[in-house]
Amino acid sequence: MIWRSGRIKQVESHIIDDERKGKMCSPCYVDETFSPVVKPATIRTVLSLALSRHWHVHQLDVKNAFLHGSLSETVYMQQPPGFRDSQHPDHVCLLQRFLYGLKQAPRAWFQRFAAYAARVGFIHSRCDTSLFIYKRGSDTAYLLLYVDDIILTASSTAFLQSIIATLHAEFSMTDLGPLNYFLGISVTRNTSGMFLSQQKYASKLLERAGMLTCNPCRTPVDTDSKLSADGDPVSDPTLYRSLAGALQYLTFTRPDISYAVQQVCLYMHDPREPHFSTLKRILRYIRGTMSYGLQLFSSTTSSLVAYSDADWAGCPSTRRSTSGYCVFLGNNLLSWSSKRQVTLSRSSVEPEYRGVANAVAETCWLRNLLREFHTPLSIATLVFCDNVSAVYLSSNPVQHQRTKHIEIDIHFVRDLVAAGHIRVLHVPSRYQYADIFTKGLPTVLFDEFRSSLSVRSSPAQTAGGC
Repeated sequence: MIWRSGRIKQVESHIIDDERKGKMCSPCYVDETFSPVVKPATIRTVLSLALSRHWHVHQLDVKNAFLHGSLSETVYMQQPPGFRDSQHPDHVCLLQRFLYGLKQAPRAWFQRFAAYAARVGFIHSRCDTSLFIYKRGSDTAYLLLYVDDIILTASSTAFLQSIIATLHAEFSMTDLGPLNYFLGISVTRNTSGMFLSQQKYASKLLERAGMLTCNPCRTPVDTDSKLSADGDPVSDPTLYRSLAGALQYLTFTRPDISYAVQQVCLYMHDPREPHFSTLKRILRYIRGTMSYGLQLFSSTTSSLVAYSDADWAGCPSTRRSTSGYCVFLGNNLLSWSSKRQVTLSRSSVEPEYRGVANAVAETCWLRNLLREFHTPLSIATLVFCDNVSAVYLSSNPVQHQRTKHIEIDIHFVRDLVAAGHIRVLHVPSRYQYADIFTKGLPTVLFDEFRSSLSVRSSPAQTAGGC
């Protein structure tokens, strides 16, 4: 940085933040400032492919990543405490580099890295902005970027090390070795494959809530009660929002709590006491399943299978339906969702079919992602639904009066079925794994479906016991 003459009050085209934010200021212009981050499903897909191919997976950490960004705008900063010019106390600094705290810094760093990755041979993924793919002859590498954390896997150790050396020549970074702890997620290799766990994160969450020694419960949500907007307001809504938001990140490796977390997050704008009681039940369930996580298997097939379900008019306040799905690549769970639909449904078949359309859209994205990984699927994706009418609508060309308002979803799915990319099949409710994303289940059925999603206790906890 250099000193520029001129009083701060004369810099009228800049916004100066308060001292708590480091006295930063940025020009008044409209531009993108967010930094793309890799999608969770992409991470699980890369790890699944690396396991099946027995590739090494390394983690890299970029030192002072934001300082690598190129500053193209005029940005001034007040003289920082301890570095004030006694002769010119009213002068300001003209920044030559991005600093931590500038809202443009994350985006500038990403653009800087993406430009260099393209120069050295990486191809930018169209499915996920933070995914970079390198293909050279028989050598292949996948790179995932999450701000300043990098996951890198390659088809050979020598190729992996050459890429690390190439990146290290341009950026100051640390090779943390084999992937073992990424974004608060513990990654453990075992005989079956790879175990993803957020036990440490869950422990800190329970400590923040003051429930580290609470009594555990068997399921995260009651099978009978439905949350509504009724009840007394909570005394500390900030704590409720903080805990609910933290639970959302825990679903990265815990799909078994997705439905319960989705329910409490619906009322973050105006939390009530019944909502807080439901949130505490989720925490009690986590207390009893602290060692649980998501298991990825090394031996897997290349088939893509999805399960879709919906709970018709399940919300007692809005009468909107909740839909959910889960998508498997072989035995590995790649993606899942639990979400309240944005429109009202006039019949039970409508939310089921909208749920199928959501699941099909996700599988189409995954098929395109796998194609970018040079692993195209040669067989149709199977989508299982427990509603017979929804299955018939996916292939029956007859339009019914009651389904005209969902015509777009019908044509979207039906065209893919006709092209042979998707097959929508019926599955009995007893084997509908997506039920866990749409409603509360009895303990026995919940445990069975949770196991089917590959959510289980850490192998270290059960070693020697089975």
